[in-house]
Amino acid sequence: MTFRWYGESDPVRLEHIRQIPGLYGIVSAIYDVPVGEVWPLDKLQALRARIEGAGLKFEVVESVPTHEDIKLGKPTRDRLIANFQQNIRHCAAVGVKVICYNFMPVFDWTRTELARLMPDGSTTLAFDAQAVARIDPAQGIQLPGWDASYRSDELRSLLDAYKSVNAEMLWGNLEYFLKAIIPVAVEAGVKMAMHPDDPPRPIFGLPRIVKNRDDLARLIHIVDSPANGLTLCSGSLGADPGNKIEALVREFGALGRIHFAHLRNVKVEPDGSFYESSHRSGDGSLDMAAIVKAYCEVGFDGYVRPDHGRMIWGEAGKPGYGLYDRALGAVYLNGLWEAAAKFAK
Repeated sequence: MTFRWYGESDPVRLEHIRQIPGLYGIVSAIYDVPVGEVWPLDKLQALRARIEGAGLKFEVVESVPTHEDIKLGKPTRDRLIANFQQNIRHCAAVGVKVICYNFMPVFDWTRTELARLMPDGSTTLAFDAQAVARIDPAQGIQLPGWDASYRSDELRSLLDAYKSVNAEMLWGNLEYFLKAIIPVAVEAGVKMAMHPDDPPRPIFGLPRIVKNRDDLARLIHIVDSPANGLTLCSGSLGADPGNKIEALVREFGALGRIHFAHLRNVKVEPDGSFYESSHRSGDGSLDMAAIVKAYCEVGFDGYVRPDHGRMIWGEAGKPGYGLYDRALGAVYLNGLWEAAAKFAK
């Protein structure tokens, strides 16, 4: 069981994370180096020392960002891929075993609300499908969490660049990328864990290619190596009711290709809207007990984290990444895990 931490600027303190029962390690990254550049080894060493000093392990990185020029297949991609390869080597040098990353064009998540008020007084991340459908990218995109990522002219330029990239072209660029990085990961002893699209559907005309069972199968067969695996995110994939998470766990877990499990629940509405509920099965659309049972039965022994949480008990901070509800989620999931393992037939 692991917990994501955003470094010293994170309002959540390592010393408090350490107090969560059953917590093994921290998932983090280097956040002050521009996307596409090499993470200095000394920064990774300092991060490991800080985490280990709090009594926790640092064995998972989330994420090493994939530069847009790689996804677009631009001539600059070879230099950027070389930098990504070096980041794999540097992560391995400090004891990292798994690297989570994604191949989503422009944005790696989409929500229309960062603090939807729930009946119990908590707030949560939410996606309004109708609100997104009304947005005309040509007129500008105003959604929470995005304004700080790109200037309007940068965003417009990126959206224009992707107009000439369809799904098959994006698959081709992903294949080029994987064939370059997976051999390096094998040599370094690191497992790469692709995160699925969030949500798992095309957004604003941008192609999305890691959104369902067939996409996951295609991905792992591009380079048929144990180092080429998945971050199976129940909340991201679960936003599409057609994705049966338990079945995905059984299929890809049996193959040994799930290297990192994001476990969170999501309440999906008939029109495709959704909000992130508590982790408890009864509060969302996913049967978390059945999902955890499936992980146990395929012998999964990799890394898990409770992923997002609601903001509860008056906590302020990074939406989805407070201490309290994620801690509740970690303990709940560990309880499910203990029961599934202890009473397995």
